[in-house]
Amino acid sequence: MNDPVLRLTGISKAYNPGAPNEVQVLRGIDLTVAPGEVVALVAPSGAGKSTLLHIAGLLDTADSGTVEIAGDDLTGQSDRKRTGVRRADVGFIYQFHHLLPEFTALENIVLPQLANGVARKTAEARARDLLAQVGIAERADHRPAAMSGGEQQRVAFCRALANAPRLLLADEPTGNLDPSTSDQVFAALMALVRGTGLSAVIATHNLELAARMDRQIRLEAGQLVPV
Repeated sequence: MNDPVLRLTGISKAYNPGAPNEVQVLRGIDLTVAPGEVVALVAPSGAGKSTLLHIAGLLDTADSGTVEIAGDDLTGQSDRKRTGVRRADVGFIYQFHHLLPEFTALENIVLPQLANGVARKTAEARARDLLAQVGIAERADHRPAAMSGGEQQRVAFCRALANAPRLLLADEPTGNLDPSTSDQVFAALMALVRGTGLSAVIATHNLELAARMDRQIRLEAGQLVPV
């Protein structure tokens, strides 16, 4: 079973198609991510990287092209099928943590597991293990407002990996942090990713962080080019 974890073929996407203000964001994108591979997607703001990640993660649809996750072609599939694959196989991390403010760090990681049918005791044990892996086990019972930005983002990493996805998609995961915190938090993310052996596409405009990944690709004028 050596199917790529992610395969995008001929992905194109335009906004306002056919209108005078049409914007062609993606133009025939091809991307294959192997099991365990971590790919840096380097692009300036506004280049379409968020759109590309949303299409790859089944949050948006392309105008043309195909999306395969773990050998399963999701093109044209029902919302129910896409949601099921997204919930089971894809983890998302955003620039802003989007944690639920009324819940503790632990609960923010437990909830997606409960939604996926995991028993609470098992979910709590996994949540504590993930928090320990990113070095904030002692913050399990704190709400987001009581945590630093770096701690909040580490919790968001754990939440994204709560259901053991095959594919992690991260959109500027340290873009909202100061440089020294960013470095520490990125190291924690990479340790998590390497420890689980999952595949990842991590969008960043930080070339130093990108250089730590297995491969770097750049999104330019709607097309991918090697760095």
